[in-house]
Amino acid sequence: MNYIVDHSHLLAPQDVRERKGSFYTPKIWVELSQKYLTDVFGADWQDEYYVWDCAAGTGNLLVGLTNKYNIWASTLDKTDVDVMKDRIHNGANLLESHVFQFDFLNDDFSKLPKGLQDIIKNPVLRKKLIIYINPPYAEAGAGLGKKHKEGVASGNKIHVKYADNLSKAKNELFAQFLARIYFEIPECKIGEFSKQKALIAPNFKDFRKFFLAKLKKGFIVPADTFDNVKGKFPIGFKVWDTEGGKHLTKATVDVFDAKGIYCGKKTYYDGEHCKYINDWFRQYHDKKNRPIGILHNNKNDFQHNNQVRITSDDIKDHTTPVTQNNLIMASIYFSVRKCIEATWLNDRDQFLYPNEGWKTDFEFQNDCLAYSLFHNSNNISTQHGINHWIPFMEYEVNARDKFDSHFMMSFISGKKILNGYSSLFEQEEDKLCIKREFSSEAKKVFNAGRELWQYYHTLISSPTEGGREGDVNASLYDIREYFKGRDDKGKMKNQSADEKYNELIDNLRAELKILAAKILPKVYEHGFLKA
Repeated sequence: MNYIVDHSHLLAPQDVRERKGSFYTPKIWVELSQKYLTDVFGADWQDEYYVWDCAAGTGNLLVGLTNKYNIWASTLDKTDVDVMKDRIHNGANLLESHVFQFDFLNDDFSKLPKGLQDIIKNPVLRKKLIIYINPPYAEAGAGLGKKHKEGVASGNKIHVKYADNLSKAKNELFAQFLARIYFEIPECKIGEFSKQKALIAPNFKDFRKFFLAKLKKGFIVPADTFDNVKGKFPIGFKVWDTEGGKHLTKATVDVFDAKGIYCGKKTYYDGEHCKYINDWFRQYHDKKNRPIGILHNNKNDFQHNNQVRITSDDIKDHTTPVTQNNLIMASIYFSVRKCIEATWLNDRDQFLYPNEGWKTDFEFQNDCLAYSLFHNSNNISTQHGINHWIPFMEYEVNARDKFDSHFMMSFISGKKILNGYSSLFEQEEDKLCIKREFSSEAKKVFNAGRELWQYYHTLISSPTEGGREGDVNASLYDIREYFKGRDDKGKMKNQSADEKYNELIDNLRAELKILAAKILPKVYEHGFLKA
């Protein structure tokens, strides 16, 4: 299957295409969506069905349709209506009487043209109506580190009317469109472009309970192929039949790259009967014992993986203290989230509550520990207290003085950890005091890390011979800062002028990449992700 289509010319003038706030659908996806509609409804669907684009913008989604007597186009913006009518005067295949201004999230259907009203009121004709739309993707609410989008999806009648049905999904404009269509135009058909949240997102759990439509066929493409859409996530085109559907537990769609090349299939699983990775890790929260670090664990999907990190402080929402009692579980959580690159295709995939296999897979546990110790998102720093994450003894790295903490080496060696870090260790010594044996891949990571530590300690031990003063207890983060420095804004620089350091850190990252590839299959085997 290979749908390469010609999109060498635009459907609308460039100045229209670039209007702020427009939701222009590229010609390549317009043509592909219309092919999918043909696959579902038959070759003569344009003569046998009516089409209403109730979020038409300037009407580009309707270009290519042939039966103008069966097409209606409405939009919120009077300017867009004027553009569509101007295009009709220049040959666009629409009827001027079928193009009108209409606020789909506020206006009553009594304001619709009589012909369209007659279709919506007639149960037989309504089954022949296809709502064909690319609605707005704006969302109200504050993501972590983002400004609140005040009033974007609230303040309209549909938001209020279906608030209980939509629950958390009410903050999404496209969900509001789908809710009104489902409840107020029953048994119609829908062809819609939207995010994949309706299929998989936890916030759409209640949405999926009422939106009992049959998914007939669909595809996903990179979001940044659409004008005015930023970010690496999928936008899907889905053909729904609202008649006689049932709760959708999984959905399989076709995948196309930015050039329209077919890349295979993607399956989404409803979280209705799933528990997530944060549910799993929550049972290992340890608030009684002294922490050695903080794991930042926000939401369950790939989209938020960049927020997963280990630090020495910053105990806020979505953080969990790491102690010797949950260090292995924290390392597993961290590694599972970090070992697979986040892409546009997996952006909405949810990390899940695993099966029991990880508990006896000690090589997997130890691989995750090694991966967590040396990953760039391990931001433990001596600036915020004692560094308990040094994975070497002093003699291994030729340190000039004794380390303040041997916690990590004691943990790895299976020795009892003293200094009051945990009474539980004494109670369950046989369970927790385990000597950690590492795989060959993990050992290579340790070796590469050791060379980096040795080079750092060589320089700070001989500041008069080209080095400079540094903390003997330095963490990986501190070592990176030592060699890179910071810019005028206080941000750590991307590069170091020290070529030896660059060589050593590149080697460490290369070995980490190999270890990540070893961990990856276990992520699926132990059920943290579904294939």
